[in-house]
Amino acid sequence: MANEFKQFMGLLIFGNIENLILSAQGATAHVDPFILGGLSLICVVCWLLIGTFGTKFAIKYARHINFIGGLAIFILGIQSMIGSIPGMLKFF
Repeated sequence: MANEFKQFMGLLIFGNIENLILSAQGATAHVDPFILGGLSLICVVCWLLIGTFGTKFAIKYARHINFIGGLAIFILGIQSMIGSIPGMLKFF
C-alpha cells in the first residue's frame, strides 16, 4: 500500500504543514481551543477515511489531484502571509 501513496507524498507532507499554519491562524484569531481542536480532529478523521477508501479510485487522477492540492496549499500559504503583514508592521 505504501507504493500507492508515493504519488501523493508531496501533498501529504505539505498539506500537514498547511494544517499547522491554519490551526495557528485560528489560535491567533482567539478561536476557542476546544472547538478548534474538535474541528481539527474531525477533519483529520475525514481525510483518513477518504485516503483509506479513495486511494484506489484516485490513483487514476494523481496528476490532477497533485496540481489542485498544490495550488490550494500555495494559495492558502499566500493568504496566510498576507494576513500576517499587519502584525509584522506593528514591530517597525
